[in-house]
Amino acid sequence: MKKYINKLFLLGSLVFLAASCEPEGTVTTLKSVNFPSGIEVSSNTIVLKEETSDDPALLVSYPKVTFPIAAPVSYAIQLDLPTDIKGSEAWSKAKRVEAGEDVLSKSFTGLELNKIALDLGLKPDVPGEIVIRVEASMDHRTYSNPVTITVTPYLKTVVFGEIYMPGSYQGWDVGTAAALTEIQLGVYQGYMTVAEGAGPGFKLNKGRNWAQFYGAGASNNDLKNMSDTDFVLPGAGSYQIKVNTNTLKWSQTPYAWGIVGPASATAEQTAGDPNYGWNHSVPMSYDHVTKTWKITANLLAGALKFRLNDAWTVNYGPADASTNIVNLDNGGAYTIGEAGTYEVTFKIVETDPATTGYPATAITSIVKK
Repeated sequence: MKKYINKLFLLGSLVFLAASCEPEGTVTTLKSVNFPSGIEVSSNTIVLKEETSDDPALLVSYPKVTFPIAAPVSYAIQLDLPTDIKGSEAWSKAKRVEAGEDVLSKSFTGLELNKIALDLGLKPDVPGEIVIRVEASMDHRTYSNPVTITVTPYLKTVVFGEIYMPGSYQGWDVGTAAALTEIQLGVYQGYMTVAEGAGPGFKLNKGRNWAQFYGAGASNNDLKNMSDTDFVLPGAGSYQIKVNTNTLKWSQTPYAWGIVGPASATAEQTAGDPNYGWNHSVPMSYDHVTKTWKITANLLAGALKFRLNDAWTVNYGPADASTNIVNLDNGGAYTIGEAGTYEVTFKIVETDPATTGYPATAITSIVKK
């Protein structure tokens, strides 16, 4: 009898525990989510050429994936070799490119696709296969069925030519004009700052003379040989300039390195917002003669570092604040010990960030005036 009493007691205890552990809300589980159909590519066979590297080369399109929760869906493209998409480490070596939230296609230029192909190990001028799939994620991830394309990459030509940019910003003196460096065959890149009150017009010269130059053609962004019509920038500010003499086009993008940190804010700004200095960069101006970014500013005591285009995507801080070397994506900062007027410089050797990324280090100086 005692044995049965003990069993009943144990059973009653289990019922009580089960009742006490019943959740108040509804238990939810991750529901299976899939791509409703396959993905599409604009071409299954692509032969890349350096002279058309700025043109679109591949468009990946895919259907909308519906998750149980009404929220934005993040999409990314994964590209890998056929030999690396099976086994325990499948897709672990894939190149992953963010497409964005609720964005149902992603375009790759020839330059971008060529870099991916070479990074994956494809040989220049030899057709090779790349497998593509799309990732959709919210509370969990799901993947499309893969598609395979054949890509023939090219080996980038090493070139070191220049063209020159005389204009209103520096008195039209071709001898001291900003130089644009050839970053690939027929494609030039450089930087300049148009000061407040300076004119926005310029020309593009093949040498430091007026023997051959380009002016505006059918539009402001068209190059026309020996045209008297000036190219025109939007106005005061700093820009990255790209010129393609293969396509006879040029483009400008607002572009400036800046100082950021509590030291770069004013006392009034810091008083109103203690984080103002970290949230707002102060842009530097580009000295095209010394190829250096500079600013003379009244700094407060506090931390100081550098970032590009008022965002944290590309930033530099010192690994060792006792040196004048700053390091890419380093959390360190310089300490301005005493408020006052300082000249701050930042010199970086950029070649082609789209293909080679930003250099690991840059050089700076901070001098109290």
